[in-house]
Amino acid sequence: MKILVTGGAGFIGSAVVRLAISRGHEVVNVDALTYAACLANLDSVSDNPGYSFEHVDIRDRDALNAVFAKHEPDAVMHLAAESHVDRSIDGPADFIETNIQGTFNMLEAARSYWTAKGKPEGFRFHHISTDEVFGSLGAEGLFTEDTPYDPRSPYSASKASSDHLVNAWHETYGLPVVLTNCSNNYGPYHFPEKLVPVVILNALAGKAIPIYGKGDNVRDWLYVEDHADALLLAMEKGEIGRSYNIGGENERTNLELVESLLSILDDKRPKADGSSYKDQITFVADRPGHDQRYAIDPTRIRNELGWRPSVTVEQGLELTVQWYLDNEDWWQALLDRKGVGERLGVKA
Repeated sequence: MKILVTGGAGFIGSAVVRLAISRGHEVVNVDALTYAACLANLDSVSDNPGYSFEHVDIRDRDALNAVFAKHEPDAVMHLAAESHVDRSIDGPADFIETNIQGTFNMLEAARSYWTAKGKPEGFRFHHISTDEVFGSLGAEGLFTEDTPYDPRSPYSASKASSDHLVNAWHETYGLPVVLTNCSNNYGPYHFPEKLVPVVILNALAGKAIPIYGKGDNVRDWLYVEDHADALLLAMEKGEIGRSYNIGGENERTNLELVESLLSILDDKRPKADGSSYKDQITFVADRPGHDQRYAIDPTRIRNELGWRPSVTVEQGLELTVQWYLDNEDWWQALLDRKGVGERLGVKA
């Protein structure tokens, strides 16, 4: 297939591009190259004849029309989004413009192209979203595809809006869509503002390792390469008009996750003075509106498409730590980008 991937220079998008190319697909990567994008994520496939790059912002409808006309994709995987909750608290406008208006532009560009092509049956518009649209769970229960939406942050509200647009374009115009909502991703090429890379890089730099509140917020952790595998499967075999929740089946509190990461670092790169990296943990004021718990029920994608995660969180965290230890040149080049290393999301 020829797949148009938006946000393909980002963390999850680049994992999708690398995996798709490895499986023989052609990929058109559409990316605006905003602060969290990194074309170095795609060095392993950039010379592949099946890969092409278009420096285009999804807020530019005319440019999107030109990309569809030029490349004539068989499917779209729409990952481009502003995704950092703390940044959404400080500057929500970017999230409204990219996640809502940008998704509207993608839907309209795809619908126009699909219609002009005679509405081919094989065409798919796969929208990639988050479990944060469902809000916050208590101590029990899991998010299913039927859980009512209850977003709590500007980020999750913007993604919820984009999900509703995608479903509306299917119901109103018949656009063949598939929607997926994932749990927290981690792994190689994770931009150094999210929890896992912040912990690793602050530990190595001898800096304080900040944990919001008491560290008792619970997330379901999904290795990014497992997620990419699930996304390609949903795009290829998911039922049109259906949504699929993708989870790692690995719930951990933030404190448990951080302590696991630091134990791995203690083993792989012990400190000269024999102390533990855990001594650098510092508890800081909580994020405004911090959801307490996310947890996904992945029964639908397991039963209908046969997908399950291939690595446990312990295996995935060890792979991730080793990748950061082995790829210092990659993350060092990103440390001077705007907002990296700063506490964001406190303006509220």
